[in-house]
Amino acid sequence: MKKTLSLAMPFFALLVLAGQFCPVRAAETKPAQDKAAIVNGAVITTRELDRAVQGIQRSLLRAGRVVSPGKLGELRKRVLENLIEQELLFQESQKNGVKIEKARVNAEVERLRKQFPSKEAFEKGLKEVNLSESELRFYITRQLTIQKFIDKEFVEKIKISEQMLKDYYDNHKNFFKKPEQVRASHILVKIDPKADESQKAQARKKLETIKERVEKGEDFNALAREYSQAPSASKGGDLGYFSKGRMVKSFEDAAFSLKPGEVSDIVETRYGYHLIKVTDRKPPSMMAYLDVKEKIRQHLKDMTLRREEKQFMHELKVKSKIERFFDQDKEGK
Repeated sequence: MKKTLSLAMPFFALLVLAGQFCPVRAAETKPAQDKAAIVNGAVITTRELDRAVQGIQRSLLRAGRVVSPGKLGELRKRVLENLIEQELLFQESQKNGVKIEKARVNAEVERLRKQFPSKEAFEKGLKEVNLSESELRFYITRQLTIQKFIDKEFVEKIKISEQMLKDYYDNHKNFFKKPEQVRASHILVKIDPKADESQKAQARKKLETIKERVEKGEDFNALAREYSQAPSASKGGDLGYFSKGRMVKSFEDAAFSLKPGEVSDIVETRYGYHLIKVTDRKPPSMMAYLDVKEKIRQHLKDMTLRREEKQFMHELKVKSKIERFFDQDKEGK
């Protein structure tokens, strides 16, 4: 299990947000228009909030998604709430005397550096999210402090008994059912999406000739290596085991209609024409308790952590003084 409350977001997610690295400041040192929130006297600035929101927008854009103007206000509120919760956790960690050794911070910085091809690329990455290395070190120290507090106060105290594991397994049998699987190989002759009828007929004719050779007893795997245009050609066309819902429907329907050793008629998909040979079938079965025991343990720990997290954050907010300031224009209202 990843040892973290969801409130203490994973490091790289927050690095992208880049909104949690500035030292705590007194509320009165900032004019009202620069404040997004005040948490027990510590200011979260609009600059930090803007940078965090922009970081999320950049991440979504790289994934081909865009936040519509009508949803921007909702996004800003969610991000601000996360920054408030981060601040509350940090304040609690300080009350509990949590400290992080400089060597631990250095190790984390070095780990990040190694994820870039060069020092220049690392520095460019920091610049893209408007961070200096000193700010990054402060941020890492802050985040590791929060994480250490969470581990000590929550994660290390969660105990899952053997009986709890067995009860969950017995009461959630449907979660551990393994569906029927087939193992299949195929030979693919590709079709260009813009191909005309004449080109399609030519491709089909090529596969029909290969099918005739299979029917005469030639080795399917050898023919796949020689003629298949699929990535699996180097493996003799072998696709391994798969269950229903994993392949294109026409391909899947044909594969699951075959017995081991049988070869399909020509099957058309958006990729082209296929010959399919099923080499093995596995009936539905149940995963053994011992095989899933640790996954169940992780799941139960996660559920316990989320429950305790929600309660803890509720109690923190109740006893804290939190002021939120919203720019009406930026909130999309």
